[in-house]
Amino acid sequence: MAEIVITNDLQDFLKKFLEGHKKADLLTTYLFYLEKKFIVKPVVFIREKQIYQSEEILLKKLELEGKLWRETEIKIQVGQPSVNSQTKKIYICPYTGKVFGDNTHPNPQDAIYDWVSSCPENTDRIGGLKAKRFFVSEDSEVIKNYIQKRKEPITKTVFSSASTGKLFNSKKAVIEDLKKNQLKEIPLVDALNQNRFQIEEGFLEFIQKHLDENRIGSFVEGLSKIESFSSYVKKWVE
Repeated sequence: MAEIVITNDLQDFLKKFLEGHKKADLLTTYLFYLEKKFIVKPVVFIREKQIYQSEEILLKKLELEGKLWRETEIKIQVGQPSVNSQTKKIYICPYTGKVFGDNTHPNPQDAIYDWVSSCPENTDRIGGLKAKRFFVSEDSEVIKNYIQKRKEPITKTVFSSASTGKLFNSKKAVIEDLKKNQLKEIPLVDALNQNRFQIEEGFLEFIQKHLDENRIGSFVEGLSKIESFSSYVKKWVE
């Protein structure tokens, strides 16, 4: 039986665990030891209903398989015009030149009222209230003055989540969304005591390798040589 060396750091972890879990049995304690020794941080991947050894292992696997994100391009329209060649009537703010067209705004007259009543440049007052004064024109030559050449759309590369299809500005944002909505941390002991999710093949092999009688026996033997754990070992052996 190979001897297990329990480092001082692992001893500190185990002491705190056992002090907080007075009734912890040998298997539960051994699983906690495995978590700390091999930095095992199990996560449930809700979408696949599988438990992975760690978040890092899952993300690496998804990235290699192309199941984490996809690059895509979107077009962003710049400067929606307020007036175009089909506009027949415009409403103009005399203080700022802001304009609303009859075919580019669903309620241009209401819009101009709202605009001039809150316009900082409007200093005209009627009865203490801002004057709701504006210009109206149906003259095609006047209207032409307000037609601006539309800028070309901007093409931008973004990332879509392979699991949800939602768009994100960066790969990091895709990962953060996955962590928040698709991953759930679970202690190793709970991963073994549930039947709702499958344990991922590589993680299952790891567990089977270490849940070996000889390895558990070596763990008990290693603890038995440390005086502060003697009472726990005695209880488990009995």
